Amino acid sequence: MIHAVSVWLLVASFFGAGLVNAIGTVATRSDFARWGYPRWWGRFTGGLEIMSAVLIALPISRMVGLAMGAVIIAAAVLTVLRHRDFMHLVPLSVFIVVIALTEISS
Repeated sequence: MIHAVSVWLLVASFFGAGLVNAIGTVATRSDFARWGYPRWWGRFTGGLEIMSAVLIALPISRMVGLAMGAVIIAAAVLTVLRHRDFMHLVPLSVFIVVIALTEISS
């Protein structure tokens, strides 16, 4: 049960985050610019997050999707730590916990 819930929570979360980053809300664009990323970086990141969601949703590619998601979240954590933008650590921490739950329960 925990495994199924954590899988679908990750799928929804990565897909939602991917949409927000790919669409590029004003706040999202502002964050990426403040962190020194090029204008297209949000779309690129969003695409990777959506791809990770799809891979996690499919049992045959779930481990690849989880690994990809973990790399995305690790890069995000390094970015917010480097720029001391600590308010972003809370949602990233939730991603880390859910990824770990999914890995452990599989």
